[in-house]
Amino acid sequence: MPRLLRWLLLTAAAVLVAVLLARSWFVPADPVGRAPVSAIAASGETPLGRLMLAGSAAHPGRSGVLALRDPRDALASRLALIEAARVSIDVQYYIWHADASGSLLLAALLDAAQRGVRVRLLLDDIGVSGMDGLLAALDAQPNVEVRLFNPSLVRRPKLISYLFDFARMNRRMHNKALIADGAAAIVGGRNIGDEYFQVGQGVFFHDLDVLATGAVIAETSAAFDAYWNSRSVLDVDHVLDKGPGLRDLRRRLDEITRSADAEALRKDPTISSRRYAAGELPLEWTRVRLVVDDPAKGHGEVDRSRLMIAQLGRLLGDMDRSLDLVSAYFVPAGAGLDYLTGLRSQGRRVRVLTNAMSATDVLVVHAGYAKFRRDLLRAGVELFELKPFGPDTRISEQQVQPLGISGASLHTKAFALDRDRIFIGSFNFDPRSALFNCEMGFLIESSSMAERMAQAFGDRMLEASYQPRLWADGTMVWDEPMADGSVRTHQTEPGTRAWQRAVMAALAWLPIEWLL
Repeated sequence: MPRLLRWLLLTAAAVLVAVLLARSWFVPADPVGRAPVSAIAASGETPLGRLMLAGSAAHPGRSGVLALRDPRDALASRLALIEAARVSIDVQYYIWHADASGSLLLAALLDAAQRGVRVRLLLDDIGVSGMDGLLAALDAQPNVEVRLFNPSLVRRPKLISYLFDFARMNRRMHNKALIADGAAAIVGGRNIGDEYFQVGQGVFFHDLDVLATGAVIAETSAAFDAYWNSRSVLDVDHVLDKGPGLRDLRRRLDEITRSADAEALRKDPTISSRRYAAGELPLEWTRVRLVVDDPAKGHGEVDRSRLMIAQLGRLLGDMDRSLDLVSAYFVPAGAGLDYLTGLRSQGRRVRVLTNAMSATDVLVVHAGYAKFRRDLLRAGVELFELKPFGPDTRISEQQVQPLGISGASLHTKAFALDRDRIFIGSFNFDPRSALFNCEMGFLIESSSMAERMAQAFGDRMLEASYQPRLWADGTMVWDEPMADGSVRTHQTEPGTRAWQRAVMAALAWLPIEWLL
């Protein structure tokens, strides 16, 4: 055997052995012998349960819903549901920060556990950077159990696990839900962190959630159980070292939560879920359907016909007039482009709102969207690109980040159909949400919610967005309505720098849509 060939074979064998050994160290084993745990169903023994049962009796087979648009309301409503819970709280999120809002919610969960409420906290491991000690300490408390989705056994840096287990680590749990007493839930697009609730100063995200009760809650709880008991999920005590004791945990949380602002937020009587829990806030009772990925998607074991994108496709099949789509990360790729242009060829009106290049926090995603922008415009799709500062933005100064600019950035994932149905959830219109991340949301039959979203594409949207269009010679320009009624036309992406446009142009050449 030639020396070079022998050397290549020995090297390949050594690499293979190294990879196999590394996988044994860095890849968690599937949970074995773990008894499944189920949600606690709504009961007339709890205040939230009584409210749900009374509403369900008056509206059989329907669900009560209320959109949570205001970020302060969205945070305080979560706190109020946790406060109102008497037997169980099930919580599922992609990102959870240990900042002011994240600490407020962790402290509320700890308080609930100490008064006897069973707390299950399920988090995606990539979205909880720097929280290992807090989560381990919380898990050690009575009535609390914490689990992680597709965790890395290498805790610092976690990205090492991508080298040996990319197929699994590339699949994340993007779901967002909080369920109290099996009777009320908040589902939508917001993660847990100050930027999602406009707390403090910095980069804020516009987003949307739904407070719900009634028939859809049993489905939502069953979906949580499916994730909680799935092979993609491990108990934190199998992954993390022991955390600090209760005294240290409480002291760390109290450093943030014992402030006048936090106290005011906890006691604000105008908060939606607090008013609902007090029986003071009527909900809209209608048909609501939970649309959710099978957690087996976390291991790539779901047939494409059962993916959430396929479910949505079947649900959208009877659209007659219009689609108004809001997606923070909008990368239609081939299939999405065909779908949207097909709607236009059938005479449907299609309007899409996404982040402008100057508002995105992930420039590579904008590059993926830009590849398809001309084809969408040629088909007659109306595009709106949200500026970094809209009418309600509290940011006073643009925040520049590597490969992106972020001030007030869009994070909402929603779409309205024919002005009579609306989807609100975690699903972005991009290949990552379609094929890799686990997602969830509610499809709600509500002409009032859908009409409000459709109306948002009117004058107010024009004020807050750039609108790209094509001149007759194919040149792309961006129209920007001004305060005096005039329209300013940009011939390069507005609000950006030359180096960012150059980077985006380079990224657009790469075949990376499947990663976005």
